[in-house]
Amino acid sequence: MPSTNTPNAPKKLLDQVRDRIRVKKYSIRTETQYVQWVKRFILFHNKKHPTLMGHEEVEAYLTYLAVQGDVSASTQNQALAALSFLYKEVLRINIPSLSNIVRAKRPQRLPIVLTRHEVRMILDRMSGTYGLMANLLYGTGMRLMECVRLRVKDIDFERNEIVVRSGKGEKDRVTMLPQSVIVSLQAHLSKRKALFKEDTLANKATVYLPYSLAKKYKNASTEWAWQYIFASGSFSIDPRSGTEQRHHVDEKLLQRAMKKAVILADIGKLATPHTLRHSFATHLLESGCDIRTIQELLGHKDVATTMIYTHVLNRGGHGIISPLDR
Repeated sequence: MPSTNTPNAPKKLLDQVRDRIRVKKYSIRTETQYVQWVKRFILFHNKKHPTLMGHEEVEAYLTYLAVQGDVSASTQNQALAALSFLYKEVLRINIPSLSNIVRAKRPQRLPIVLTRHEVRMILDRMSGTYGLMANLLYGTGMRLMECVRLRVKDIDFERNEIVVRSGKGEKDRVTMLPQSVIVSLQAHLSKRKALFKEDTLANKATVYLPYSLAKKYKNASTEWAWQYIFASGSFSIDPRSGTEQRHHVDEKLLQRAMKKAVILADIGKLATPHTLRHSFATHLLESGCDIRTIQELLGHKDVATTMIYTHVLNRGGHGIISPLDR
Protein backbone atom coordinates (compact mmCIF):
# COMPACT_ATOMS: atom_id res chain seq x y z
CA MET A 1 0.00 0.00 0.00
CA PRO A 2 1.53 3.38 -0.97
CA SER A 3 2.42 5.73 1.85
CA THR A 4 0.12 8.68 2.49
CA ASN A 5 2.96 10.74 3.93
CA THR A 6 4.02 13.82 1.97
CA PRO A 7 7.79 14.21 1.30
CA ASN A 8 8.24 16.88 4.00
CA ALA A 9 5.87 15.45 6.60
CA PRO A 10 7.31 13.29 9.41
CA LYS A 11 6.51 9.61 9.17
CA LYS A 12 3.73 8.19 11.26
CA LEU A 13 4.83 6.32 14.36
CA LEU A 14 3.82 2.87 13.12
CA ASP A 15 5.69 3.48 9.86
CA GLN A 16 8.76 4.42 11.90
CA VAL A 17 8.42 1.14 13.81
CA ARG A 18 8.24 -0.82 10.54
CA ASP A 19 11.28 0.97 9.12
CA ARG A 20 13.37 0.31 12.20
CA ILE A 21 12.37 -3.36 12.28
CA ARG A 22 13.46 -3.74 8.66
CA VAL A 23 16.79 -2.04 9.38
CA LYS A 24 17.32 -4.57 12.18
CA LYS A 25 16.48 -7.40 9.74
CA TYR A 26 13.63 -8.79 11.83
CA SER A 27 11.19 -11.17 10.19
CA ILE A 28 7.88 -10.09 8.68
CA ARG A 29 6.11 -12.01 11.46
CA THR A 30 7.96 -10.07 14.15
CA GLU A 31 7.14 -6.84 12.31
CA THR A 32 3.44 -7.65 12.22
CA GLN A 33 3.34 -8.59 15.91
CA TYR A 34 5.35 -5.60 17.14
CA VAL A 35 3.27 -3.11 15.16
CA GLN A 36 0.08 -4.64 16.55
CA TRP A 37 1.35 -4.46 20.15
CA VAL A 38 2.37 -0.80 19.78
CA LYS A 39 -1.03 0.00 18.30
CA ARG A 40 -2.90 -1.78 21.11
CA PHE A 41 -0.75 -0.06 23.73
CA ILE A 42 -1.62 3.38 22.32
CA LEU A 43 -5.33 2.57 22.04
CA PHE A 44 -5.36 1.22 25.61
CA HIS A 45 -4.16 4.63 26.83
CA ASN A 46 -6.76 6.55 24.79
CA LYS A 47 -4.42 7.30 21.86
CA LYS A 48 -1.87 9.05 24.04
CA HIS A 49 1.48 9.35 22.27
CA PRO A 50 4.18 7.03 23.67
CA THR A 51 6.58 9.97 24.17
CA LEU A 52 4.14 11.21 26.82
CA MET A 53 4.13 7.85 28.58
CA GLY A 54 6.69 5.68 30.31
CA HIS A 55 7.26 2.91 32.84
CA GLU A 56 3.94 3.30 34.69
CA GLU A 57 1.87 3.10 31.50
CA VAL A 58 3.78 0.07 30.21
CA GLU A 59 3.39 -1.74 33.52
CA ALA A 60 -0.32 -0.86 33.64
CA TYR A 61 -0.82 -2.31 30.17
CA LEU A 62 1.06 -5.52 30.96
CA THR A 63 -0.96 -5.91 34.16
CA TYR A 64 -4.15 -5.47 32.15
CA LEU A 65 -3.04 -8.20 29.73
CA ALA A 66 -2.33 -10.60 32.59
CA VAL A 67 -5.40 -9.88 34.72
CA GLN A 68 -8.22 -8.86 32.36
CA GLY A 69 -6.79 -10.32 29.19
CA ASP A 70 -5.72 -13.59 30.85
CA VAL A 71 -2.94 -13.97 28.27
CA SER A 72 -0.14 -16.51 28.52
CA ALA A 73 3.30 -15.66 29.86
CA SER A 74 4.82 -15.83 26.36
CA THR A 75 2.23 -13.37 25.02
CA GLN A 76 2.86 -10.94 27.86
CA ASN A 77 6.61 -11.16 27.30
CA GLN A 78 6.15 -10.55 23.59
CA ALA A 79 4.19 -7.37 24.35
CA LEU A 80 6.97 -6.18 26.66
CA ALA A 81 9.59 -6.91 23.99
CA ALA A 82 7.61 -4.87 21.45
CA LEU A 83 7.25 -1.88 23.77
CA SER A 84 10.90 -2.03 24.79
CA PHE A 85 11.79 -1.97 21.09
CA LEU A 86 9.53 1.03 20.56
CA TYR A 87 11.19 3.14 23.24
CA LYS A 88 14.78 2.00 22.75
CA GLU A 89 15.06 1.59 18.98
CA VAL A 90 12.38 3.90 17.53
CA LEU A 91 11.84 6.79 19.96
CA ARG A 92 15.41 6.62 21.31
CA ILE A 93 14.06 7.19 24.80
CA ASN A 94 16.00 5.47 27.54
CA ILE A 95 13.72 4.11 30.24
CA PRO A 96 16.03 1.99 32.42
CA SER A 97 13.14 0.79 34.55
CA LEU A 98 11.65 -1.03 31.54
CA SER A 99 14.43 -3.59 31.73
CA ASN A 100 13.57 -4.08 35.40
CA ILE A 101 9.96 -5.01 34.75
CA VAL A 102 9.55 -8.58 35.91
CA ARG A 103 8.80 -10.79 32.94
CA ALA A 104 6.02 -13.29 33.34
CA LYS A 105 7.43 -16.68 34.24
CA ARG A 106 6.71 -19.29 31.63
CA PRO A 107 5.53 -22.56 33.18
CA GLN A 108 7.92 -25.48 32.81
CA ARG A 109 5.93 -28.21 31.12
CA LEU A 110 7.14 -31.45 29.59
CA PRO A 111 6.64 -31.66 25.82
CA ILE A 112 4.03 -33.97 24.35
CA VAL A 113 5.76 -36.98 22.79
CA LEU A 114 4.28 -39.67 20.57
CA THR A 115 5.31 -43.31 20.65
CA ARG A 116 6.87 -44.77 17.51
CA HIS A 117 3.62 -46.61 16.83
CA GLU A 118 1.57 -43.42 17.20
CA VAL A 119 3.90 -41.56 14.84
CA ARG A 120 3.50 -44.28 12.23
CA MET A 121 -0.30 -44.24 12.61
CA ILE A 122 -0.35 -40.49 11.99
CA LEU A 123 2.10 -40.52 9.07
CA ASP A 124 0.20 -43.38 7.41
CA ARG A 125 -2.87 -41.14 7.36
CA MET A 126 -1.09 -38.24 5.66
CA SER A 127 -0.29 -38.17 1.95
CA GLY A 128 0.89 -35.85 -0.80
CA THR A 129 2.84 -32.71 0.02
CA TYR A 130 1.72 -32.54 3.65
CA GLY A 131 2.58 -36.19 4.19
CA LEU A 132 6.08 -35.54 2.83
CA MET A 133 6.49 -32.49 5.07
CA ALA A 134 5.32 -34.41 8.14
CA ASN A 135 7.80 -37.21 7.39
CA LEU A 136 10.58 -34.60 7.11
CA LEU A 137 9.61 -33.05 10.45
CA TYR A 138 9.82 -36.37 12.24
CA GLY A 139 12.82 -37.61 10.26
CA THR A 140 14.97 -34.49 10.73
CA GLY A 141 13.78 -32.71 13.88
CA MET A 142 13.14 -29.47 12.00
CA ARG A 143 10.77 -26.85 13.31
CA LEU A 144 7.58 -26.25 11.34
CA MET A 145 8.71 -22.99 9.70
CA GLU A 146 12.18 -24.36 9.00
CA CYS A 147 10.56 -27.07 6.89
CA VAL A 148 8.13 -24.67 5.21
CA ARG A 149 10.98 -22.31 4.24
CA LEU A 150 13.25 -24.97 2.73
CA ARG A 151 14.73 -23.99 -0.64
CA VAL A 152 16.01 -26.25 -3.41
CA LYS A 153 19.66 -25.43 -2.67
CA ASP A 154 19.27 -26.61 0.95
CA ILE A 155 18.96 -30.28 -0.03
CA ASP A 156 22.14 -32.28 -0.69
CA PHE A 157 21.22 -35.74 -1.98
CA GLU A 158 24.84 -36.87 -2.36
CA ARG A 159 25.73 -36.14 1.27
CA ASN A 160 22.25 -37.04 2.57
CA GLU A 161 22.05 -33.68 4.34
CA ILE A 162 19.65 -30.80 4.77
CA VAL A 163 21.02 -27.37 5.58
CA VAL A 164 18.58 -25.52 7.82
CA ARG A 165 19.01 -21.81 7.09
CA SER A 166 18.33 -19.01 9.57
CA GLY A 167 16.87 -21.20 12.28
CA LYS A 168 15.97 -19.90 15.70
CA GLY A 169 18.52 -17.26 16.69
CA GLU A 170 19.42 -16.77 12.99
CA LYS A 171 21.71 -19.81 13.11
CA ASP A 172 22.34 -22.28 10.28
CA ARG A 173 22.77 -25.97 11.02
CA VAL A 174 22.95 -29.31 9.24
CA THR A 175 20.64 -32.25 9.83
CA MET A 176 20.25 -35.63 8.15
CA LEU A 177 18.19 -36.38 5.05
CA PRO A 178 16.24 -39.58 5.84
CA GLN A 179 16.73 -42.28 3.23
CA SER A 180 13.04 -43.18 3.32
CA VAL A 181 11.93 -39.78 1.95
CA ILE A 182 14.47 -39.42 -0.88
CA VAL A 183 12.30 -40.98 -3.62
CA SER A 184 9.16 -39.02 -2.69
CA LEU A 185 11.17 -35.80 -2.24
CA GLN A 186 12.77 -36.17 -5.67
CA ALA A 187 9.35 -36.82 -7.21
CA HIS A 188 8.02 -33.69 -5.49
CA LEU A 189 10.98 -31.63 -6.77
CA SER A 190 10.29 -32.87 -10.30
CA LYS A 191 6.73 -31.52 -10.12
CA ARG A 192 7.97 -28.36 -8.44
CA LYS A 193 10.45 -27.72 -11.27
CA ALA A 194 7.69 -28.09 -13.86
CA LEU A 195 5.71 -25.42 -11.98
CA PHE A 196 8.82 -23.24 -11.84
CA LYS A 197 9.19 -23.47 -15.63
CA GLU A 198 5.56 -22.40 -16.06
CA ASP A 199 6.17 -19.42 -13.77
CA THR A 200 9.29 -18.53 -15.74
CA LEU A 201 7.35 -18.48 -19.02
CA ALA A 202 4.77 -16.23 -17.35
CA ASN A 203 7.54 -13.92 -15.99
CA LYS A 204 6.45 -14.71 -12.44
CA ALA A 205 9.33 -16.87 -11.23
CA THR A 206 10.70 -14.37 -8.70
CA VAL A 207 10.93 -15.49 -5.09
CA TYR A 208 11.56 -13.60 -1.85
CA LEU A 209 15.23 -13.28 -0.91
CA PRO A 210 16.34 -12.18 2.58
CA TYR A 211 18.92 -9.59 3.61
CA SER A 212 18.96 -7.58 0.35
CA LEU A 213 20.31 -10.57 -1.60
CA ALA A 214 18.04 -9.56 -4.50
CA LYS A 215 20.08 -6.36 -4.88
CA LYS A 216 23.42 -8.09 -4.50
CA TYR A 217 22.60 -10.97 -6.87
CA LYS A 218 20.34 -9.55 -9.57
CA ASN A 219 19.21 -12.87 -11.08
CA ALA A 220 19.09 -14.98 -7.92
CA SER A 221 15.38 -14.39 -7.32
CA THR A 222 14.51 -16.17 -10.58
CA GLU A 223 16.95 -19.06 -10.24
CA TRP A 224 15.81 -22.63 -9.53
CA ALA A 225 18.18 -23.08 -6.58
CA TRP A 226 16.48 -20.29 -4.60
CA GLN A 227 12.91 -21.49 -5.11
CA TYR A 228 10.87 -22.73 -2.16
CA ILE A 229 10.51 -26.53 -2.21
CA PHE A 230 7.02 -26.37 -0.74
CA ALA A 231 5.51 -23.52 -2.72
CA SER A 232 2.09 -21.98 -2.47
CA GLY A 233 -0.52 -22.94 -5.03
CA SER A 234 -1.12 -19.29 -5.91
CA PHE A 235 0.67 -15.97 -6.18
CA SER A 236 0.62 -13.32 -3.46
CA ILE A 237 1.87 -9.77 -2.93
CA ASP A 238 5.01 -9.34 -0.83
CA PRO A 239 3.97 -6.80 1.87
CA ARG A 240 7.44 -5.23 1.87
CA SER A 241 8.41 -5.03 -1.80
CA GLY A 242 4.93 -5.07 -3.34
CA THR A 243 6.08 -7.77 -5.81
CA GLU A 244 3.61 -10.44 -6.92
CA GLN A 245 5.32 -13.81 -6.55
CA ARG A 246 4.91 -17.40 -5.42
CA HIS A 247 5.64 -17.68 -1.68
CA HIS A 248 6.03 -20.84 0.40
CA VAL A 249 3.01 -22.88 1.42
CA ASP A 250 0.93 -21.63 4.36
CA GLU A 251 2.01 -23.53 7.47
CA LYS A 252 -1.59 -23.60 8.70
CA LEU A 253 -2.44 -26.07 5.92
CA LEU A 254 0.08 -28.58 7.31
CA GLN A 255 -1.22 -28.02 10.83
CA ARG A 256 -4.76 -28.79 9.68
CA ALA A 257 -3.68 -31.86 7.75
CA MET A 258 -1.92 -33.27 10.80
CA LYS A 259 -4.84 -32.48 13.10
CA LYS A 260 -7.08 -34.43 10.75
CA ALA A 261 -4.63 -37.36 10.75
CA VAL A 262 -4.46 -37.38 14.57
CA ILE A 263 -8.25 -37.57 14.74
CA LEU A 264 -8.38 -40.36 12.14
CA ALA A 265 -5.73 -42.28 14.08
CA ASP A 266 -7.85 -41.91 17.23
CA ILE A 267 -4.87 -40.69 19.28
CA GLY A 268 -5.83 -38.93 22.50
CA LYS A 269 -2.91 -36.51 22.55
CA LEU A 270 -2.81 -32.86 21.52
CA ALA A 271 -0.28 -33.61 18.80
CA THR A 272 0.84 -30.86 16.39
CA PRO A 273 3.62 -30.71 13.78
CA HIS A 274 5.98 -29.55 16.55
CA THR A 275 5.18 -32.78 18.44
CA LEU A 276 7.02 -34.63 15.66
CA ARG A 277 10.17 -32.67 16.55
CA HIS A 278 9.79 -33.65 20.22
CA SER A 279 9.26 -37.26 19.21
CA PHE A 280 12.36 -37.15 16.97
CA ALA A 281 14.56 -36.10 19.90
CA THR A 282 13.04 -38.55 22.38
CA HIS A 283 13.28 -41.51 20.02
CA LEU A 284 16.93 -40.70 19.28
CA LEU A 285 17.61 -40.73 23.03
CA GLU A 286 15.85 -44.08 23.31
CA SER A 287 18.18 -45.38 20.62
CA GLY A 288 21.22 -44.34 22.64
CA CYS A 289 22.15 -41.22 20.66
CA ASP A 290 24.45 -38.77 22.44
CA ILE A 291 22.70 -35.74 23.97
CA ARG A 292 25.22 -33.33 22.41
CA THR A 293 24.54 -34.71 18.95
CA ILE A 294 20.80 -34.27 19.48
CA GLN A 295 21.46 -30.71 20.66
CA GLU A 296 23.24 -29.93 17.38
CA LEU A 297 20.55 -31.58 15.26
CA LEU A 298 17.82 -29.59 17.01
CA GLY A 299 19.77 -26.33 16.93
CA HIS A 300 19.52 -25.69 20.68
CA LYS A 301 21.84 -22.99 22.01
CA ASP A 302 22.05 -24.58 25.45
CA VAL A 303 22.20 -28.32 26.15
CA ALA A 304 19.91 -27.68 29.13
CA THR A 305 17.09 -27.14 26.63
CA THR A 306 17.79 -30.53 25.08
CA MET A 307 17.96 -32.20 28.50
CA ILE A 308 14.19 -31.84 28.90
CA TYR A 309 13.82 -34.92 26.70
CA THR A 310 15.64 -37.01 29.30
CA HIS A 311 12.75 -36.22 31.66
CA VAL A 312 10.30 -37.45 29.05
CA LEU A 313 12.35 -40.59 28.50
CA ASN A 314 12.48 -41.56 32.17
CA ARG A 315 9.34 -43.31 33.29
CA GLY A 316 7.79 -42.50 36.64
CA GLY A 317 10.26 -41.23 39.22
CA HIS A 318 13.35 -41.38 36.98
CA GLY A 319 12.94 -45.04 36.05
CA ILE A 320 12.38 -46.30 39.59
CA ILE A 321 9.87 -49.14 39.81
CA SER A 322 6.90 -48.43 42.05
CA PRO A 323 6.60 -50.71 45.10
CA LEU A 324 3.02 -51.36 44.02
CA ASP A 325 4.32 -52.98 40.80
CA ARG A 326 6.68 -55.16 42.82
